[in-house]
Amino acid sequence: MLMTKRLGSLVLSLFLLHLYPCMAQDISNASYPFDPASQQHPGVPKGEVLQFTFDHSSIYPGTRRKYWIYVPAQYKPEQPACLFVCMDGIQFNATTVFDNLIHDKEMPVTIGVFIESGVVMKDDTTVLRYNRSNEFDDMSDRFDRFLLDELLPDVESRKTSDGRPIRLSGKANDRAIAGASSGAICAFTAAWLRPDAFSRVFSAIGTYVGMRGGDAYPVLIRKTEPKPIRIFLQDGAKDSWNPLFGNWYLNNQSMEAALSFAGYEVNHAWGQGGHDGVQATAIFPDVMRWLWKGWPSPVKAGLSGNDFLKKILVPGETWTSVATDARAATCLAAAPGGDIFFSDSLHHEIYKISSGGKTNLFAPINGRGVSLACDPDGALYVLDDGKEMVRYDVKGKGAVLQKKLQASSLLVSGNHNVYITGRDQRYNDDGRLWLIRRDGTKTLVDENLDHPEALALSSDQSALFVAEKYSHWIESYIVQPDGTLRFRQRWCWLHAPENSSGEMGTLSMCVDDQGNLYVATGMGIQVCDQNGRVRAILPLPGGPVSGLCFGGEHFDTLFAICGGQIFRRRLNVHGVPAWGRPVHPASIGAG
Repeated sequence: MLMTKRLGSLVLSLFLLHLYPCMAQDISNASYPFDPASQQHPGVPKGEVLQFTFDHSSIYPGTRRKYWIYVPAQYKPEQPACLFVCMDGIQFNATTVFDNLIHDKEMPVTIGVFIESGVVMKDDTTVLRYNRSNEFDDMSDRFDRFLLDELLPDVESRKTSDGRPIRLSGKANDRAIAGASSGAICAFTAAWLRPDAFSRVFSAIGTYVGMRGGDAYPVLIRKTEPKPIRIFLQDGAKDSWNPLFGNWYLNNQSMEAALSFAGYEVNHAWGQGGHDGVQATAIFPDVMRWLWKGWPSPVKAGLSGNDFLKKILVPGETWTSVATDARAATCLAAAPGGDIFFSDSLHHEIYKISSGGKTNLFAPINGRGVSLACDPDGALYVLDDGKEMVRYDVKGKGAVLQKKLQASSLLVSGNHNVYITGRDQRYNDDGRLWLIRRDGTKTLVDENLDHPEALALSSDQSALFVAEKYSHWIESYIVQPDGTLRFRQRWCWLHAPENSSGEMGTLSMCVDDQGNLYVATGMGIQVCDQNGRVRAILPLPGGPVSGLCFGGEHFDTLFAICGGQIFRRRLNVHGVPAWGRPVHPASIGAG
């Protein structure tokens, strides 16, 4: 049922008094300079506030919540409005501030959507489940999907009291998101995971502490290629809602330091208050002026201080799509000369992308190509449904080399040794690693791996890397002259996507001529140095990466399967395929 309200200062004050005791344990009552934009003024048109209930989420089943839509008086449906999303309902005296700033043209015409967290009710009075921390502190993409796929479409189905339809801009540059406490980390996570949907963030007294992994953000920010996000952080020195989870104030400062290091456009206000909204409300007009400054000029990604990113990235180079209809692409392999092969699991075909970017059918296959690899002669090896290993010559003629396999990945070395991961049918064991020599003899070289999924040889071919599906780890072996393996160690530790449910999704790896290992993961491409440490994370436009290889005429282009497309990007390093000649990079030493 639609209810039209004009929220005066008394109603807003009562709302805030109701809200903050549930979040605050340390109210300092500090005073801050007063901004005239926080007060109603004669002659300034007032926007309308509409209240609704949303109770049909499939992402958070059984929940219901109230939300409010603020529509400025200047809004016209023929021009989709900018968007401001805020958690925990109407905070920061936002509607009055928006009236004034929009009137004074200090921010664009903006529709505000103010959201409560969900609850599951037994009846009208008994709450069975408070969903706030589960929704707001979670570092996965669930709340993003809830906003973009469920709530905002519901918002755009509404109309103002005078019948104007609600139309929101879909551009990230026209969208801001904000919140306090758990709502603040929720706002940051929404923009961090979907910079294509939100580019401006206000974070007040944010919970970047050990609740649901938020304390990892400073590390991830320093390693990850910068995203086009502008961020304002606020916190007070007495912020300590619950020290069990960490030092709230210091962790907010760590966020600011990490964002500055990584080249973000970041601003902050540190006060003496506690876990309350006093300072955030006082500075909110200036925060909005800063977040929207220069609009409609786009927010741009900055230049990171990460020296590793500087070494591998080419300034100005970005990801470009070379195959837009690759929803069924499962894996990639590079041939001598730089052509790229990929399998289409839906149509049971192998395609080839030439170094010039043209895609052509290479050969049909019987089932799904679950893994591809080339040999030094340019032939393509395919694990067909994981049951047969088939070798296709350069003309696309296939010959079966191995049958009755239960394999998940393969690699072909420069001396035609083939390594495969897979299952021993006798023991139903998924953790086995096999060596198949050129004469067809098959030797078990290791077992008891945790669902091995991807293989790579080091650039000097002295080590074999094996990624495990349900582990943070990549195992490393020393390759012996006869192709057998020794000295297995857990080597690379990967960051796990928070929505992985334990599955890393590491389906592909490749190496460069500096001895770095590139790993396709749910977080993007994680790049490990010679000593097994993740030094860089390269996010892609489509999210998780499922296939990866170097290719192109000079093998300086990284190809990746992501979001139903195949992307490429030129780097400042060169790939070293497993079938190629060994490359011996300079050692980085023990550090």
